[in-house]
Amino acid sequence: MTYANKARNELGMYLEMSKARLSAMVVFSTIAGYLLSSRGAGHLDHLLWTALGTALAAFGASIFNQILETELDAKMERTQDRPLPSGRMPRGRAQIYGWASSVAGVVLLATFVNLLTSALALAVILVYTLVYTPMKIRTSANTLVGAVVGAVPPVIGWTAYSGRIEIGALILFGILFTWQVPHFLALAWMYREDYARGGFQMLPAVDALGRFTARTALVYALALQPLTLMVYAEGLSGITFLIIAQALGLAFAVAALPFYRERTRLTARRLFLASIIYLPLLLISMVGDMDQRVFNGAFFGAEPQAAVALANSHPPDRQ
Repeated sequence: MTYANKARNELGMYLEMSKARLSAMVVFSTIAGYLLSSRGAGHLDHLLWTALGTALAAFGASIFNQILETELDAKMERTQDRPLPSGRMPRGRAQIYGWASSVAGVVLLATFVNLLTSALALAVILVYTLVYTPMKIRTSANTLVGAVVGAVPPVIGWTAYSGRIEIGALILFGILFTWQVPHFLALAWMYREDYARGGFQMLPAVDALGRFTARTALVYALALQPLTLMVYAEGLSGITFLIIAQALGLAFAVAALPFYRERTRLTARRLFLASIIYLPLLLISMVGDMDQRVFNGAFFGAEPQAAVALANSHPPDRQ
Protein backbone atom coordinates (compact mmCIF):
# COMPACT_ATOMS: atom_id res chain seq x y z
CA MET A 1 0.00 0.00 0.00
CA THR A 2 1.39 3.39 -1.01
CA TYR A 3 1.77 6.28 1.43
CA ALA A 4 -1.15 8.10 -0.21
CA ASN A 5 -3.38 5.06 0.17
CA LYS A 6 -2.35 4.67 3.81
CA ALA A 7 -3.11 8.32 4.44
CA ARG A 8 -6.54 8.02 2.82
CA ASN A 9 -7.26 4.86 4.79
CA GLU A 10 -6.22 6.54 8.04
CA LEU A 11 -8.30 9.62 7.29
CA GLY A 12 -11.27 7.40 6.48
CA MET A 13 -10.97 5.61 9.84
CA TYR A 14 -10.57 8.92 11.67
CA LEU A 15 -13.75 10.27 10.07
CA GLU A 16 -15.53 7.03 10.87
CA MET A 17 -14.41 7.23 14.49
CA SER A 18 -15.48 10.86 14.66
CA LYS A 19 -18.98 10.07 13.33
CA ALA A 20 -18.50 12.69 10.65
CA ARG A 21 -22.09 12.60 9.38
CA LEU A 22 -23.51 13.11 12.86
CA SER A 23 -20.94 15.81 13.54
CA ALA A 24 -21.99 17.57 10.34
CA MET A 25 -25.42 18.16 11.88
CA VAL A 26 -23.70 19.48 15.02
CA VAL A 27 -21.77 22.00 12.93
CA PHE A 28 -24.86 22.90 10.91
CA SER A 29 -26.86 23.75 14.03
CA THR A 30 -23.87 25.68 15.42
CA ILE A 31 -23.73 27.83 12.29
CA ALA A 32 -27.48 28.44 12.53
CA GLY A 33 -27.06 29.59 16.13
CA TYR A 34 -24.25 31.96 15.13
CA LEU A 35 -26.22 33.50 12.26
CA LEU A 36 -29.31 34.00 14.42
CA SER A 37 -27.27 35.57 17.21
CA SER A 38 -25.42 37.93 14.88
CA ARG A 39 -28.44 38.57 12.62
CA GLY A 40 -25.98 38.07 9.79
CA ALA A 41 -23.65 40.81 11.04
CA GLY A 42 -20.84 38.48 12.09
CA HIS A 43 -17.60 37.91 10.25
CA LEU A 44 -16.89 34.95 8.03
CA ASP A 45 -13.51 34.16 9.57
CA HIS A 46 -15.03 34.23 13.06
CA LEU A 47 -17.81 31.89 11.93
CA LEU A 48 -15.31 29.50 10.35
CA TRP A 49 -13.23 29.31 13.55
CA THR A 50 -16.43 28.61 15.48
CA ALA A 51 -17.43 25.82 13.09
CA LEU A 52 -13.96 24.26 13.04
CA GLY A 53 -13.52 24.32 16.80
CA THR A 54 -16.99 22.86 17.34
CA ALA A 55 -16.39 20.13 14.77
CA LEU A 56 -13.12 19.07 16.41
CA ALA A 57 -14.73 19.03 19.86
CA ALA A 58 -17.58 16.89 18.50
CA PHE A 59 -15.04 14.57 16.85
CA GLY A 60 -13.19 14.14 20.13
CA ALA A 61 -16.36 13.35 22.09
CA SER A 62 -17.39 10.72 19.55
CA ILE A 63 -13.96 9.08 19.57
CA PHE A 64 -13.84 8.86 23.38
CA ASN A 65 -17.37 7.43 23.34
CA GLN A 66 -16.29 4.64 21.01
CA ILE A 67 -13.16 3.92 23.04
CA LEU A 68 -15.28 3.39 26.15
CA GLU A 69 -17.86 1.29 24.30
CA THR A 70 -15.51 -0.89 22.23
CA GLU A 71 -16.49 -4.18 23.90
CA LEU A 72 -20.20 -3.33 23.78
CA ASP A 73 -20.02 -2.25 20.14
CA ALA A 74 -18.46 -5.62 19.30
CA LYS A 75 -21.68 -7.34 20.44
CA MET A 76 -23.94 -5.31 18.16
CA GLU A 77 -24.40 -5.99 14.45
CA ARG A 78 -24.85 -2.27 13.80
CA THR A 79 -21.48 -1.30 15.31
CA GLN A 80 -19.23 -4.36 15.24
CA ASP A 81 -17.48 -3.20 12.05
CA ARG A 82 -16.36 0.11 13.54
CA PRO A 83 -12.56 0.62 13.58
CA LEU A 84 -12.04 -0.33 17.25
CA PRO A 85 -14.25 -3.44 17.67
CA SER A 86 -13.16 -4.72 14.25
CA GLY A 87 -9.48 -4.30 15.19
CA ARG A 88 -8.73 -1.99 12.27
CA MET A 89 -7.51 0.75 14.63
CA PRO A 90 -5.34 0.24 17.72
CA ARG A 91 -6.81 1.64 20.94
CA GLY A 92 -3.72 3.77 21.54
CA ARG A 93 -4.05 5.53 18.20
CA ALA A 94 -7.74 6.18 18.87
CA GLN A 95 -6.81 7.79 22.19
CA ILE A 96 -4.33 10.06 20.44
CA TYR A 97 -7.01 11.11 17.95
CA GLY A 98 -9.52 11.67 20.75
CA TRP A 99 -7.21 13.84 22.82
CA ALA A 100 -5.85 15.74 19.82
CA SER A 101 -9.32 16.54 18.47
CA SER A 102 -10.75 17.52 21.85
CA VAL A 103 -7.83 19.73 22.90
CA ALA A 104 -7.56 21.35 19.48
CA GLY A 105 -11.28 22.15 19.41
CA VAL A 106 -11.35 23.66 22.89
CA VAL A 107 -8.14 25.65 22.37
CA LEU A 108 -9.22 27.00 18.98
CA LEU A 109 -12.51 28.22 20.43
CA ALA A 110 -10.76 29.82 23.41
CA THR A 111 -8.18 31.52 21.18
CA PHE A 112 -10.22 32.69 18.21
CA VAL A 113 -13.79 32.86 19.56
CA ASN A 114 -14.30 33.36 23.32
CA LEU A 115 -13.91 31.57 26.63
CA LEU A 116 -17.62 30.92 27.23
CA THR A 117 -17.95 29.13 23.91
CA SER A 118 -14.81 27.10 24.63
CA ALA A 119 -16.17 26.17 28.07
CA LEU A 120 -19.44 24.98 26.54
CA ALA A 121 -17.55 22.77 24.08
CA LEU A 122 -15.45 21.34 26.92
CA ALA A 123 -18.61 20.68 28.94
CA VAL A 124 -20.12 18.78 26.01
CA ILE A 125 -17.04 16.56 25.73
CA LEU A 126 -16.99 15.84 29.48
CA VAL A 127 -20.72 15.19 29.88
CA TYR A 128 -20.93 13.07 26.72
CA THR A 129 -17.93 10.99 27.76
CA LEU A 130 -18.19 10.81 31.55
CA VAL A 131 -21.96 11.02 32.14
CA TYR A 132 -23.96 10.03 29.05
CA THR A 133 -21.76 7.12 27.93
CA PRO A 134 -21.73 5.30 31.34
CA MET A 135 -25.48 5.96 31.76
CA LYS A 136 -26.29 4.06 28.57
CA ILE A 137 -25.73 0.72 30.32
CA ARG A 138 -27.45 1.78 33.56
CA THR A 139 -30.70 3.60 32.86
CA SER A 140 -32.99 4.50 29.99
CA ALA A 141 -32.86 8.10 31.26
CA ASN A 142 -29.63 8.34 29.27
CA THR A 143 -31.71 9.52 26.31
CA LEU A 144 -32.56 12.77 28.08
CA VAL A 145 -28.94 13.38 29.07
CA GLY A 146 -27.87 12.71 25.50
CA ALA A 147 -30.51 15.17 24.31
CA VAL A 148 -29.10 17.84 26.61
CA VAL A 149 -25.63 17.35 25.13
CA GLY A 150 -26.99 17.38 21.59
CA ALA A 151 -28.90 20.60 22.22
CA VAL A 152 -25.79 22.63 23.11
CA PRO A 153 -24.31 23.22 19.59
CA PRO A 154 -26.69 26.06 18.59
CA VAL A 155 -25.97 27.63 21.98
CA ILE A 156 -22.27 27.39 21.15
CA GLY A 157 -22.96 29.20 17.89
CA TRP A 158 -25.03 31.84 19.67
CA THR A 159 -22.42 32.56 22.35
CA ALA A 160 -19.63 32.58 19.78
CA TYR A 161 -21.02 35.88 18.52
CA SER A 162 -22.75 37.36 21.55
CA GLY A 163 -20.41 36.19 24.29
CA ARG A 164 -23.36 35.35 26.54
CA ILE A 165 -26.33 33.01 26.85
CA GLU A 166 -29.55 34.84 25.95
CA ILE A 167 -33.21 33.93 25.52
CA GLY A 168 -32.70 33.13 21.85
CA ALA A 169 -30.02 30.58 22.72
CA LEU A 170 -32.33 28.95 25.27
CA ILE A 171 -35.14 28.68 22.71
CA LEU A 172 -32.77 27.00 20.25
CA PHE A 173 -31.61 24.68 23.03
CA GLY A 174 -35.22 23.74 23.75
CA ILE A 175 -35.96 22.98 20.11
CA LEU A 176 -32.88 20.78 19.65
CA PHE A 177 -33.50 18.99 22.95
CA THR A 178 -37.15 18.27 22.12
CA TRP A 179 -36.43 17.18 18.55
CA GLN A 180 -33.83 14.64 19.63
CA VAL A 181 -36.24 12.59 21.75
CA PRO A 182 -38.51 11.30 18.92
CA HIS A 183 -35.50 11.20 16.61
CA PHE A 184 -33.54 8.88 18.88
CA LEU A 185 -36.47 6.83 20.17
CA ALA A 186 -37.37 5.93 16.60
CA LEU A 187 -33.78 4.85 15.95
CA ALA A 188 -33.60 2.94 19.23
CA TRP A 189 -36.83 1.08 18.43
CA MET A 190 -35.48 0.04 15.03
CA TYR A 191 -32.38 -1.43 16.70
CA ARG A 192 -33.85 -2.38 20.08
CA GLU A 193 -32.74 -6.01 19.85
CA ASP A 194 -29.25 -4.95 18.88
CA TYR A 195 -29.09 -2.50 21.79
CA ALA A 196 -30.26 -5.24 24.14
CA ARG A 197 -27.46 -7.53 22.89
CA GLY A 198 -24.95 -4.80 23.61
CA GLY A 199 -26.30 -4.29 27.12
CA PHE A 200 -27.58 -0.76 26.49
CA GLN A 201 -30.54 0.32 28.60
CA MET A 202 -32.32 2.27 25.87
CA LEU A 203 -36.02 2.88 26.50
CA PRO A 204 -37.24 0.60 23.67
CA ALA A 205 -34.93 -2.16 24.96
CA VAL A 206 -36.70 -2.16 28.34
CA ASP A 207 -40.19 -1.11 27.14
CA ALA A 208 -41.22 -4.42 25.63
CA LEU A 209 -44.56 -3.34 24.14
CA GLY A 210 -43.26 0.07 23.13
CA ARG A 211 -46.34 1.97 24.26
CA PHE A 212 -44.46 4.38 26.50
CA THR A 213 -41.75 4.80 23.86
CA ALA A 214 -44.26 5.71 21.15
CA ARG A 215 -46.28 7.96 23.44
CA THR A 216 -43.14 9.82 24.49
CA ALA A 217 -42.06 10.29 20.87
CA LEU A 218 -45.47 11.72 19.94
CA VAL A 219 -45.62 14.09 22.93
CA TYR A 220 -42.17 15.51 22.18
CA ALA A 221 -42.99 15.86 18.47
CA LEU A 222 -46.09 17.87 19.38
CA ALA A 223 -44.10 19.98 21.85
CA LEU A 224 -42.06 21.39 18.97
CA GLN A 225 -45.04 23.48 17.84
CA PRO A 226 -45.11 25.94 20.77
CA LEU A 227 -41.32 26.05 20.84
CA THR A 228 -41.11 27.16 17.22
CA LEU A 229 -43.87 29.68 17.95
CA MET A 230 -41.52 31.18 20.55
CA VAL A 231 -38.94 31.78 17.81
CA TYR A 232 -41.42 34.08 16.08
CA ALA A 233 -42.66 35.65 19.32
CA GLU A 234 -39.08 36.51 20.33
CA GLY A 235 -38.44 38.13 16.94
CA LEU A 236 -35.71 35.72 15.85
CA SER A 237 -37.54 35.04 12.58
CA GLY A 238 -40.60 36.29 10.75
CA ILE A 239 -44.05 35.18 9.69
CA THR A 240 -42.76 33.10 6.77
CA PHE A 241 -40.72 31.01 9.18
CA LEU A 242 -43.71 30.65 11.49
CA ILE A 243 -45.89 29.27 8.70
CA ILE A 244 -43.17 26.87 7.52
CA ALA A 245 -42.33 25.78 11.08
CA GLN A 246 -45.94 25.02 11.97
CA ALA A 247 -46.40 23.06 8.73
CA LEU A 248 -43.20 21.10 9.37
CA GLY A 249 -44.23 20.44 12.96
CA LEU A 250 -47.63 19.18 11.88
CA ALA A 251 -46.02 16.86 9.33
CA PHE A 252 -43.58 15.59 11.99
CA ALA A 253 -46.42 14.88 14.42
CA VAL A 254 -48.37 13.12 11.67
CA ALA A 255 -45.30 10.94 11.04
CA ALA A 256 -45.25 10.06 14.75
CA LEU A 257 -48.90 8.92 14.78
CA PRO A 258 -48.45 5.60 12.90
CA PHE A 259 -45.60 4.72 15.28
CA TYR A 260 -47.89 5.56 18.21
CA ARG A 261 -50.64 3.31 16.84
CA GLU A 262 -48.42 0.42 15.73
CA ARG A 263 -44.82 -0.05 16.83
CA THR A 264 -43.12 -1.62 13.82
CA ARG A 265 -39.73 -1.18 12.23
CA LEU A 266 -41.43 0.48 9.25
CA THR A 267 -43.31 3.12 11.28
CA ALA A 268 -40.19 3.77 13.37
CA ARG A 269 -38.08 4.19 10.25
CA ARG A 270 -40.56 6.65 8.76
CA LEU A 271 -40.53 8.69 11.96
CA PHE A 272 -36.72 8.63 11.98
CA LEU A 273 -36.54 9.81 8.36
CA ALA A 274 -39.10 12.53 9.10
CA SER A 275 -36.92 13.77 11.94
CA ILE A 276 -33.89 13.95 9.65
CA ILE A 277 -35.86 16.04 7.17
CA TYR A 278 -37.51 18.23 9.80
CA LEU A 279 -34.51 19.77 11.56
CA PRO A 280 -32.45 21.04 8.59
CA LEU A 281 -35.54 22.52 6.95
CA LEU A 282 -36.54 24.18 10.21
CA LEU A 283 -33.10 25.75 10.75
CA ILE A 284 -32.79 26.85 7.12
CA SER A 285 -36.19 28.53 7.21
CA MET A 286 -35.34 30.12 10.56
CA VAL A 287 -32.11 31.65 9.25
CA GLY A 288 -33.61 32.46 5.86
CA ASP A 289 -36.40 34.53 7.37
CA MET A 290 -34.18 36.77 9.49
CA ASP A 291 -34.37 40.51 8.82
CA GLN A 292 -33.02 40.60 5.26
CA ARG A 293 -31.84 44.20 5.68
CA VAL A 294 -29.38 42.80 8.21
CA PHE A 295 -28.55 39.52 6.58
CA ASN A 296 -27.92 40.48 2.94
CA GLY A 297 -24.26 41.22 2.29
CA ALA A 298 -23.19 40.91 5.88
CA PHE A 299 -20.53 38.33 5.06
CA PHE A 300 -19.78 39.41 1.51
CA GLY A 301 -19.07 42.87 0.19
CA ALA A 302 -20.24 46.08 1.80
CA GLU A 303 -22.25 45.71 4.96
CA PRO A 304 -25.57 47.58 5.14
CA GLN A 305 -25.84 50.21 7.84
CA ALA A 306 -28.27 48.07 9.86
CA ALA A 307 -25.66 45.33 10.05
CA VAL A 308 -22.89 47.73 10.99
CA ALA A 309 -24.99 49.34 13.69
CA LEU A 310 -25.95 45.97 15.14
CA ALA A 311 -22.37 44.72 15.06
CA ASN A 312 -21.16 47.84 16.84
CA SER A 313 -23.84 47.62 19.51
CA HIS A 314 -23.41 43.87 20.06
CA PRO A 315 -19.79 42.95 19.22
CA PRO A 316 -18.42 39.45 19.49
CA ASP A 317 -16.48 38.76 22.68
CA ARG A 318 -13.09 37.45 21.51
CA GLN A 319 -11.43 36.79 24.85
